[in-house]
Amino acid sequence: MGRPSNVFAAKSSRIARHLLQHPSDSFLQVELADATGLDPGYTSKIVHRLEELRLISRNENDEVKVRDPDLLLDAWREKYDFSMHRIIKGTVAANNSRDLALALQERLREYPGEYAATGLTASWFMDKFATHRIVTFFVEKPTKAMLSALRFHEGEKGANVWLVLPKDEGVFQGKKMVNGLMCVHPVQAYLDVLQHPERGPEAADSLRESQLKWT
Repeated sequence: MGRPSNVFAAKSSRIARHLLQHPSDSFLQVELADATGLDPGYTSKIVHRLEELRLISRNENDEVKVRDPDLLLDAWREKYDFSMHRIIKGTVAANNSRDLALALQERLREYPGEYAATGLTASWFMDKFATHRIVTFFVEKPTKAMLSALRFHEGEKGANVWLVLPKDEGVFQGKKMVNGLMCVHPVQAYLDVLQHPERGPEAADSLRESQLKWT
């Protein structure tokens, strides 16, 4: 009773995300709770379930660390579903995806709430693989004023912008500026781009090779 059925659910996955962002480090459970913003009791349940799945190990100091980062990432990939987030599709006039991403970022900076590029957009800024048309941003608090400032016209037909309201704010863990664009951590970008159209799976392979070499 009370054991999490899916350690890779939106909120639960904060633990896996943090461990993959620090694959060489060991953590006490209280440190994981502090780092991820999760309740200590909830953190304990997730950690013990990950242990049962043999995805993490515990040392003599009661610290835990990831056993095999590739195995943990693959296990998460099997469970991850990008469509669990709310995706608002629309169009913004632009000459190319790079300039569009940077222009959208300039406007997003003017509004409260976190944001970060993901999917093919983040992948391209990280390793320059796969030119693409759709620019994708996680946005914490989209408002009508924000959409108006972005000159965003909602509609799936011809959409070249996806504004994604995350199921959980953990997607912003480890975000950083990459070549002038605020991007999610490569772990998050990898999971997201796998389920994107255009050349998503190819971009995911390239991203994993260039950004997620654990050794």
